[in-house]
Amino acid sequence: MAYSLSPGVTWSEVDLTTIVPAASTTEGAFAGNFDWGPVDHIVTISNELDLVRWFGKPSQNSYTAFFTAANFLSYGNNLKVVRSANTIVDGAVNATTGAYGLTIKNEDDYENNYALIGSANTVPNTHGMFAAKYPGELGNSLKVSLWCGQDSATFDSWEYSSQFEGVTGTSSYVSSKGGANDEMHLIVVDRLGKFSNGEANTVLERFSYVSKASDAVNDDGSSNFWVNVVNDKSQYLWAINHALDEVTGVSETSSWGRPSSTQNNTGHLVATAYGQSNASYTMGLFGGKVAAPTNAQLNSAYDLFLSAEEVDVSLIMTGDAPQVVSEHVLDNIVGIRKDCVAFVSPDMADVVDNAGSEVSDIVSKIDLYNSTSFGIFDGNWKKQFDKYNNVYRWVPLNGDIAGLCARTDFDRDPWFSPAGFNRGQIKNVVKLAWNPTKAQRDDLYKNNINPVVTFKGEGTVLYGDKTMQRKPSAFDRINVRRLFIVLEKTITKAAKYSLFEFNDEFTRAQFVALVEPFLRDVKGRRGIYDFKVVCDTTNNTPEIIDRNEFRGDIYIKPARSINFIQLNFVAVRTGVAFSEIVGKF
Repeated sequence: MAYSLSPGVTWSEVDLTTIVPAASTTEGAFAGNFDWGPVDHIVTISNELDLVRWFGKPSQNSYTAFFTAANFLSYGNNLKVVRSANTIVDGAVNATTGAYGLTIKNEDDYENNYALIGSANTVPNTHGMFAAKYPGELGNSLKVSLWCGQDSATFDSWEYSSQFEGVTGTSSYVSSKGGANDEMHLIVVDRLGKFSNGEANTVLERFSYVSKASDAVNDDGSSNFWVNVVNDKSQYLWAINHALDEVTGVSETSSWGRPSSTQNNTGHLVATAYGQSNASYTMGLFGGKVAAPTNAQLNSAYDLFLSAEEVDVSLIMTGDAPQVVSEHVLDNIVGIRKDCVAFVSPDMADVVDNAGSEVSDIVSKIDLYNSTSFGIFDGNWKKQFDKYNNVYRWVPLNGDIAGLCARTDFDRDPWFSPAGFNRGQIKNVVKLAWNPTKAQRDDLYKNNINPVVTFKGEGTVLYGDKTMQRKPSAFDRINVRRLFIVLEKTITKAAKYSLFEFNDEFTRAQFVALVEPFLRDVKGRRGIYDFKVVCDTTNNTPEIIDRNEFRGDIYIKPARSINFIQLNFVAVRTGVAFSEIVGKF
């Protein structure tokens, strides 16, 4: 508090109301091979419709990735997805209206390399006026048509004139600057029906009365420059060039992208007269290709989840990723972050059409991985119906197992087990790749593999809750691992407000008063049996204080899930008192 140098009254506030904030525990994360969508960019998806809109419908190329993500979303509603693709030479490319071979991975790639700035782009190219928004064959389904000019009779003959209110002319903004003929209409069409459930020539987007003037704005102050409108609002296109004679046949294009007025060599403003073509121009997009990512590229996609400070995720799925990728996620993502868990399934060949060898092959697969309590390994695949292609697909189960954890968070708390008949019911199962017997489940479970079993009349159930930690301890159970993640994330967030305070009795007491009510709440919600918080001179010694450190020791007795039930039914004679025999068996 500052000293006053003259008489007066001052006041200040001291905030001692700090609480332990809630930690999110249900954000899923997944990187995979999709047919559409931005490459190497995180997109948050809340439902299957969004998944289709961003990343396309499943195909023979992408169905395992698609259904891993979709299956998680059938239990939870927060999934961060990264599309990985092979974008090296002759790999995944965007469809364009000009020369083939252009790859624009995502918005940052566009802004850095292909963005139109005024009357020219940063890297002039021969790929035409438009590029598909994302790499892939889906872009070949697109067609763009535009109209320029004020002749009503010619406009009426344009195929898409009925989609617009009337002929173009001069916008009010350009007119106020003395310019003319800047408006045009632009329409995006699904010529092959790939985006429209097979309905060819479906209109996807319309952009009315957009302007060729780079400084044009609407009445509300938003940009009306056709490049900005397309790039900001279109789900399907990037603008990569102004109209080019060699690509579209459009004449009088030298003024496209110029401001509504420019300064001449005498310093006077001269209005821009934009060319009045009185014609429509239609361009199909071609040359788009999709290419599956290499293992290194898939690892790089998962690396986008590496920073706990930048991306908050809790449940990372690996789909049908090769062992080298799953190992990267376990060792270099969750093993470093330590605030989330990863889910891994065996290879398809280990369980599908592999009668008699399932246990040995799955055990051999998990033996390839390091022991970790941050990994969860299931032992099956499921067959499910692909409604988009009217076929059945084999899909790994790690998306479902992660989804069970998300659903457990919603229904109960993260420290409850996601397994069993109460919370472990798996959706969308036509049949399992194999249905392990009791003896087979025993072999799987002792090797930290969680069986998934179909019980007659009970459905398909996750029938284990072990982590991939081989050392027997409390952390070899999913619920304990996730309990400690919650405790560590929440208390760590609260503790950062003690940074740069004095390590004295007041700060230590404040820390204890902050943590204990939170732990009492967790105990009341059955997460822990008991706890103790120590933050005093016993662990904050003079040596600790002199090193500018602060110590808080938190002792936890975690609640354990029941894995084994023993029921003893004892028959006794009529005259025997129960008190004589209870506890004797």
